[in-house]
Amino acid sequence: MKTMQIREAKAGFSAVVEAAENGEPTIITKHGKPAAMVVPINEARKLYPQDQEKQRNFVDFLMTYPGGIELERNESPSREVEF
Repeated sequence: MKTMQIREAKAGFSAVVEAAENGEPTIITKHGKPAAMVVPINEARKLYPQDQEKQRNFVDFLMTYPGGIELERNESPSREVEF
């Protein structure tokens, strides 16, 4: 896996895209810290599926997060209200 500074990636963007086409991801750094990654399209589609019917709402979208989500609910009312 290659690592490039953002300045280098801008200058050689076509080479970064070509590397991704050949299955090689490239990490782009900004001020020495990883900021982005250019990956092959097949890998990106695993992370961001195109089938929108499976992600009908925001909750469904969150549930597709690879790490899972733990939901906690507090069943007690936050305050008493008199009408």
